[in-house]
Amino acid sequence: MVKLYGSPTSTCTRLVALICKEKNIPYELIQVNLAKGEQKAASFTAIQPFGQVPYIDDDGFILYESRAIARYLIKKYPNQGTPLIPSDPKAQALFEQAASVEVFNFTNFVQPIVFEKVFKPRFGLQTNEERVGELLKKLQEKLDVYEVILSKQKYLAGDFLTLADLTHLPYGTAFYTNGFAEVFDSRPNLARWWKDVSNRPAWLAVKDGA
Repeated sequence: MVKLYGSPTSTCTRLVALICKEKNIPYELIQVNLAKGEQKAASFTAIQPFGQVPYIDDDGFILYESRAIARYLIKKYPNQGTPLIPSDPKAQALFEQAASVEVFNFTNFVQPIVFEKVFKPRFGLQTNEERVGELLKKLQEKLDVYEVILSKQKYLAGDFLTLADLTHLPYGTAFYTNGFAEVFDSRPNLARWWKDVSNRPAWLAVKDGA
């Protein structure tokens, strides 16, 4: 069984748990207490040198970085559960294109907004509203392009679900549920896509904890 070392509420830990659910891969969550700084302990950094979660132990094979873990699990179990990375070269290229879009045109803006609006207040820090405004303006422009893409196809890589759609979920959900729902809902094709991916049973199973 895959051992998943992470925090149940961590965005990246939940991404890996989501892929396990989509692929019907049993996993055991080994909880790492981030509040106590367990991820910075010497015993942890000996395995994950950056002191971040998650990492997996798959029968002795150690791997960190959630997107790398997701790709590994999808490729290890190609005929199990949801096929999230296509094998056809052209379809795979479209997946890689969509995966790049997610990182550079979505998460690069949503992640720091979530940090400012959600995580900073939890630690008694003041939100930089000017920074949020700047990021949101840029994100709105990117999502206008999402709206055009999704007016022509069901998902970001075509008419088939891929990992590139699912990687939007951890930070996208934190963004959507903390005062920014209208950003998605005001764009009908984006809203349709978001409703589809965010209501997948695998995500609902781990949304509140891996």
